[in-house]
Amino acid sequence: MKTELVTTLKRQATRLIAELKEDPTPVLITEHGRPAAYLVNVASYEEQQARMQILEGIARGERAFQQGRTLSHEQATKRMKRWLA
Repeated sequence: MKTELVTTLKRQATRLIAELKEDPTPVLITEHGRPAAYLVNVASYEEQQARMQILEGIARGERAFQQGRTLSHEQATKRMKRWLA
């Protein structure tokens, strides 16, 4: 992973953004020697958000299963028929 100072970001934002188009590896931005932010390209960010939504859906499903909030195949079929009718 590439690391840049926040002052470099301020002075050379255009260059850093252009580099992200060529190499989508996130850039760690540091301020006073400490991590402050990540600079990522749009495609990587959107892909990450889509993955997060999928994982959140899986987690909701696992919680529902653990709490016994599930339906049999027959029950689910009946509900679907009502929605589709």
